[in-house]
Amino acid sequence: MRPEERRRKIVALVREHRRVSVEFLSDFLDLSRETIRRDLTDLAARGELVKYHGGAGMSDRGGEGTFEARLRENFAEKQAIARRAAVLFSPGDSLFIDTGTTTLYLAEALSRVSGLTVVTNSSEIARTVAAGEDNEVFLIGGRFVAGASECLGALAVEQADRFRPMHAVITVGAMDCGGISDFSLEEAEMARAMIARARSLTVVADLSKLGRTALYPICPLASVHRLVTGRLPAGDFASAVRAAGIQLIEVGGDDGVI
Repeated sequence: MRPEERRRKIVALVREHRRVSVEFLSDFLDLSRETIRRDLTDLAARGELVKYHGGAGMSDRGGEGTFEARLRENFAEKQAIARRAAVLFSPGDSLFIDTGTTTLYLAEALSRVSGLTVVTNSSEIARTVAAGEDNEVFLIGGRFVAGASECLGALAVEQADRFRPMHAVITVGAMDCGGISDFSLEEAEMARAMIARARSLTVVADLSKLGRTALYPICPLASVHRLVTGRLPAGDFASAVRAAGIQLIEVGGDDGVI
């Protein structure tokens, strides 16, 4: 792994977790602790994170929040995934949509589709879809998290239980052979609530989320009906997707059960 690629991955992990240890980064990236410490020193000097004894945390440089930073990561791929996913839904469809950067781009594409019913815990997604013609939008309430403009917690999960939409559209922190998972406990709980109450599950995820794992499990691969992504990494993960019978939709590729 080249140094700059390695450091980009470190920054991405720090953004996801907000605070990480050298030991975690070493184990997750299969790198020596000495290499991690050198990279953290370099990244701290650039102002991309804050180094502390035994680990690192996010820098508040420029007042930029984690969600806003992630919106710029893999920007072109996320937009292409969102445009492709949007054509899977038609007037009359009902959808759960959880909070995420790719699902926010999806909301922009869905605002050009009329006659949808969307239930979401994201105020930005709700506002964006509601701008479309004849779309009905329900915003799930709860504890408001300003950084991602989302509602989480027990109240949000309780409100999700009042709906039974056709589809759940979920963006994920990680997806590997064991299933999909997230780095946030509350976001994982919200995703599980949506999946449990929908008839089908569509996952939208860029390449950086595939073949990796996170702390909080959401569901096994067998629960996923469709995966919309830029491309699928080769190896064990591709075999697991094939074995689960997931409909793979690669941007610019052929559709179907691989």
